Amino acid sequence: MTPTAFRQGGADTLIQFAIAECSLGSVLVARSPKGICTITLGDGPDSLLKNLQDQFPKAELIGSDPGFEQVVAQVIGLIEQPDTPFDLPLDIRGTAFQQRIWNMLRTIPAGTTVSYTQLAEMIDSPKSVRAVANACGQNMIAVAIPCHRVVRLDGDISGYRWGIDRKRALLAREASD
Repeated sequence: MTPTAFRQGGADTLIQFAIAECSLGSVLVARSPKGICTITLGDGPDSLLKNLQDQFPKAELIGSDPGFEQVVAQVIGLIEQPDTPFDLPLDIRGTAFQQRIWNMLRTIPAGTTVSYTQLAEMIDSPKSVRAVANACGQNMIAVAIPCHRVVRLDGDISGYRWGIDRKRALLAREASD
């Protein structure tokens, strides 16, 4: 998806999606022609589909086919077994700053956490802690861009777009692997 199409709510873009169940509840996986553009977690398929429609109001949303089910299975594998290699292409859309944060997040190994302050330092922007936290909050590709691995400076778990309980579960799962 081009940046212009993204800003225009997915105009003239075909987005394939599927909703499945995992140990954390429901998961929606969506991909554009360039790669996975959304992985969201929630309590039920209706709210996940509405969020996708809100995210891409002008896109043509189509259900999955058997080939896409394999993509969804890989995402579920990543949720259930965090050390599973994940090499599917991503269609990461955001500001240049957000993309720097999200790309850095992808370098943090499972079982490791960093603080928002440390993440700001990792991108050579130590005074941008609040902007780093905001970028984490804007991430729409759960687990593949592991914003759940970012915690407060004191080590406490803070906000997570898909719920604190899911963040705790993901971190506990990664710590045990």
